[in-house]
Amino acid sequence: MLMGQGPFGPDFFFKAALAGAIGCSVTHGGMTPVDVVKTKIQLDPAKYSKGIVDAFSQVIKTEGAGALATGLVPTAQGYAIQGFFKFGGVEFFKVKFTEKLGEKTAWENRDAIYLASAACAEFTADIFLCPFEACRIRLVSQPDYASGMGATATKLMSEYGFIGAFYSGFVPILFKQIPYTMAKFAVQGKLAEAAYAAKGTSPDKSTYAENLQVSLATGFAAGVAAAIISHPADTLLSKINKAGAGGDGGMASRLLNIAKETGLVNLCTQGLGLRCAMIGTRTSRQLAVSEPPLHLIGTLRP
Repeated sequence: MLMGQGPFGPDFFFKAALAGAIGCSVTHGGMTPVDVVKTKIQLDPAKYSKGIVDAFSQVIKTEGAGALATGLVPTAQGYAIQGFFKFGGVEFFKVKFTEKLGEKTAWENRDAIYLASAACAEFTADIFLCPFEACRIRLVSQPDYASGMGATATKLMSEYGFIGAFYSGFVPILFKQIPYTMAKFAVQGKLAEAAYAAKGTSPDKSTYAENLQVSLATGFAAGVAAAIISHPADTLLSKINKAGAGGDGGMASRLLNIAKETGLVNLCTQGLGLRCAMIGTRTSRQLAVSEPPLHLIGTLRP
């Protein structure tokens, strides 16, 4: 038992991981049409410059409605694996840090524990996510590149080798996902803590409906904050997985070229509004899927 909660054994961590896998797979997969349009705006801002509705219309008109489902399989698969390690990992590292520091010190440093746990969990999860994202982005940027996930992976590896095919975007994905996850869990944790404090209660003393309401509201706000913080790296990730982007040099050289070509303002703003709406909605749904609140069971309390 830690801070009146637990026990935190393998069964607890597996349930947290499984909830994360289901939540991330379902919510990321369900938002595939929005993600397709967001990625196309980032890859070709000149063509898709008249707003979100026009961008959707152009994609449907030129590629057919089916194009909005491009990358659905790698998205659902990749984020199921990522969600497993991210949600399970966050709970695992929170408990281990608390055991290491002691309950009093852990409570006094809970913000640092939220951030460190999220960073450690996300780094692990990104090792598994990166190949799926490389395939998804290539399919979105070049719909005729291959017939599906397996064919795309095979063709990419034959052209670029294992590392070049699947991990050319690893640095951007770390810069995107780690701040994103740190912001998401830290902001959500603080907002949930404030919400329950304002009501004079706690998750274990609240009804299912009350916990769900907190999850949806704090999840959306945390998602928007995470989207804003991680958006420049998300733009770089989309662009570097496009054929020929950034020239023929090494990964660092290509990223620098893309950043220069795109400009700081565009890196921070291309597709941002759509991404805020997408991630805010997606995060609130992910946390709702994990109710009764696994993400709050492990929330540090005195």
